[in-house]
Amino acid sequence: MLVRMVKMTFREDTVDAFKEFFEGRKEKIRGFEGCTHLELWQDDIHHTIFFTYSHWTDEAALSHYRNSAFFRETWQQTKQMFAAKAEAWSVSQLVVLP
Repeated sequence: MLVRMVKMTFREDTVDAFKEFFEGRKEKIRGFEGCTHLELWQDDIHHTIFFTYSHWTDEAALSHYRNSAFFRETWQQTKQMFAAKAEAWSVSQLVVLP
């Protein structure tokens, strides 16, 4: 399993628009082959900062999604609302604690 985290910082005037945009797209993202989990988090202090947290079966599934027309369209529209460049991490779990 691959965990993908993306940090996005939005302009103040686009926060509500982004939430609405994500709400309209989340089920299609969750339905992509290889996506087993998707969450959207918002920073408690800096409310213009959001994180997507998703699980993918493997790197190939994530790459298939990232190379899709749906992703390109979604990312293009999302980037227009940014106040700063997005940051992304793909991580794998190494230790499972009881």
